[in-house]
Amino acid sequence: MIESNSINNNIQQIKVAVDCIIFGFNDNKLELLLIKKKENPEKGKWSLIGGFVGFDEDLDEAANRILSDLSGLQDIYMEQIKTFGKVDRCSFDRIISSTYSAMILKSRYTEDKINKYNAQWFPITEVPELIFDHNDMVDIAIKRMRRRVRNFPIAFNLLPPKFTLPQLQVLYEGILDEELDKRNFRRKVAQMKYLVRLEEKDMSESRRGAFLYRFDETLFENEQNFNL
Repeated sequence: MIESNSINNNIQQIKVAVDCIIFGFNDNKLELLLIKKKENPEKGKWSLIGGFVGFDEDLDEAANRILSDLSGLQDIYMEQIKTFGKVDRCSFDRIISSTYSAMILKSRYTEDKINKYNAQWFPITEVPELIFDHNDMVDIAIKRMRRRVRNFPIAFNLLPPKFTLPQLQVLYEGILDEELDKRNFRRKVAQMKYLVRLEEKDMSESRRGAFLYRFDETLFENEQNFNL
């Protein structure tokens, strides 16, 4: 029979952490924000941004704190993805990590904070070797995002408040890693009653310009029929 004191000691040795998988849409590419470790363990290697959960924090609070420390942003769209708890996932300690996926606009974050962490954007097709099981975390987050983006308007979190249809199509192609037929895409967009065309144009790409659109969350909640 195992003594209760032994069980308690084992439980107390387990630490709880959160790791944030931060996506951005920069220069028409879907990218991932990574940091280079400044100290041991794993000094000099690329990693997701993460940290331990405080005694007085819940998981969501810890994830938001870590993201705020990194970017200076508050109230960012985040989703809890999966908890990783293999015994040998960490080389120096017994750590269980809950992963969160976040989407941020490059134009909104505080660059000084990003630089402080030796952070760098990588296209999702060029993610380097990461510490521990962080590559597995990223793979799962990308697969989940590709499933959800077909049914929920999460992609709009990666766009500015006003955007063009070409920008929207490039974003979906970046997330799905596939080329979308322009005519079919426009047909699907026309069915999105929560995508509101404005009487403004972006004149930067052509003489005729492209109409700007905005996402109306209230209209989406009334529709709930998003599908690509």
